[in-house]
Amino acid sequence: MIIYTGKDLARSFRDVRANTITIAEDIPEEKYTFQTTPEVRSIGRVLVHIALTSRFQLTTHTNRVVDLATINFGDVMARAAADEAQPRSKAEIVELLRTEGEAYASFLEAVSNELLAERVAMPPGAHPASKSRFEMLMSPKEHEMHHRGQLMLVQRMIGLVPHLTRRQQERLAQPRR
Repeated sequence: MIIYTGKDLARSFRDVRANTITIAEDIPEEKYTFQTTPEVRSIGRVLVHIALTSRFQLTTHTNRVVDLATINFGDVMARAAADEAQPRSKAEIVELLRTEGEAYASFLEAVSNELLAERVAMPPGAHPASKSRFEMLMSPKEHEMHHRGQLMLVQRMIGLVPHLTRRQQERLAQPRR
């Protein structure tokens, strides 16, 4: 049996968040308003969206919600959109990524295996009908990696080489021993 604990979740989430923060730091502040098309979030808004995404899971699992049908998702989404739309500087966005990320990672670090195994009912009509808290608690990391992939492509569009690519290029450039 493989046991993936809250400590493992926290470590993995911190690794992902550290890479996102590096991207946020690498992109010049004047590029934070760049959008690939008018219909999508700007770089700054994507970073804020990433920073705030874990709040829903943190609230849901801190309060031990057992049925998502009890949550008014319209209100949740409206509050999230309003918070995401608040004007922020690059420094404020980077700090938001740090503080929100650490709040979520600290929560993950302390969760028990029993909590991770609990099932939560999804809203009517959802498939599957329930999910483990473990699966739900992994979703902010998965969501962040999705958006981080977008940001890495956008970095190329604005003339930057993503840091993970730079590191790989540096390793490949080292002479073999």
